[in-house]
Amino acid sequence: MPDVEFVNLFAITLIALLAPLLLGLRPSLRIPAVVLEIVAGIVVGPHGLGLVEVDLPVEIVALLGLAFLLFLAGLEIDVHQLRGRVLRLALLGYVVTLVLGSAAGFGFSAAGWVNSPFLLAVALSATSLGLVVPVLKDAGQLDGKVGQFTIAAASVADFAAVLLLSLVFSTEGGTAGERLIMVGLFALLVVVTGLVVAAAGRSERIEMTLFRLQDTTAEIRVRAAVVLLVAFVALAEQFGLETILGAFLAGAVVGLVDRDSSSHPRFRIKLEALGYGFLIPVFFVTSGLRLDLGGLVEDPAALARVPLFLLALLVVRGVPALLAVRELGSRPAAAAALLQATSLPFIVTATQIGVVTGLMAPVTAAALVCAGLLSVLVFPALALGLLRGGDRVGPGVPRPASR
Repeated sequence: MPDVEFVNLFAITLIALLAPLLLGLRPSLRIPAVVLEIVAGIVVGPHGLGLVEVDLPVEIVALLGLAFLLFLAGLEIDVHQLRGRVLRLALLGYVVTLVLGSAAGFGFSAAGWVNSPFLLAVALSATSLGLVVPVLKDAGQLDGKVGQFTIAAASVADFAAVLLLSLVFSTEGGTAGERLIMVGLFALLVVVTGLVVAAAGRSERIEMTLFRLQDTTAEIRVRAAVVLLVAFVALAEQFGLETILGAFLAGAVVGLVDRDSSSHPRFRIKLEALGYGFLIPVFFVTSGLRLDLGGLVEDPAALARVPLFLLALLVVRGVPALLAVRELGSRPAAAAALLQATSLPFIVTATQIGVVTGLMAPVTAAALVCAGLLSVLVFPALALGLLRGGDRVGPGVPRPASR
């Protein structure tokens, strides 16, 4: 056997187990598990106690975790809700987000905090759908106007942010024009693959075979989804694009094809179990290991960036929600603004790419991730309070879901 140690991976999986367990034992701690995972990674990592480091096994599993995180994010997008005025408001809102984000980027660039204003704009432009959906469910607003608008805006933002990050800031070579051509060809292959998968799903013989094998040790639907994920990631890499684009589009294709889940109700639960049960927590703990929080704390000027980045996140993603004040009302629109400004996984991804490409200093990346952590801690709870207050429901605010 190869001379590979799994001590670091064991420590990370142990943290991934203890973080949600601690929150389950102490329900008064109203923080998402992802925050605790990243913080624990900071504490035990090279910039903290120095107990755990990122070696080859950790690197591989964390990379798979990032791919699965984007895959599940794409899976959550419901393209059938993106239509009419809701879609127009979502698209207009993202344009406003890019304008505001670019203005914030140039401001921070003038202060010498960022090297690429547009990278900061893109990093601030996404929304954490995994947190938005549970909060809307808790408030009973998922199928209402607030839920439809917020999910549509978050879906457009997530897709556009992943596309822009892959197109403009890819770590692969080539000009922006060449990458645009590659994105077009890649999108064509994605569409063709989606059509082929959908056509295969309509075959009675194939469908009966899938039904027979889906809950056996074959787990045929899960295996097919993983094959599609790996295939799209590999294709994106071959086309010189970021692998996150392939993972995201793989999830979107599975979500589009898997419209009628009545014959396989446990399919998505199994995918989430694989992702959130193992791969994704390793990615978040590893992100904490890599976070240079020491450099941030040692420099008071750098530490001051955190609240300013948090304010920028609220403005860049929150202000576009005001476009829907007439349709939603002031309190629901304010809640939608807070939910749209809730972002962490994409910020972690964007900052890692920024550090690798030299467009972002590690201390700036750490400040942005800390701002994302605060957004996850604060904004969903405030939004839920506004939504429940508008419905005259009790004042208690439950802990947001882990993702």
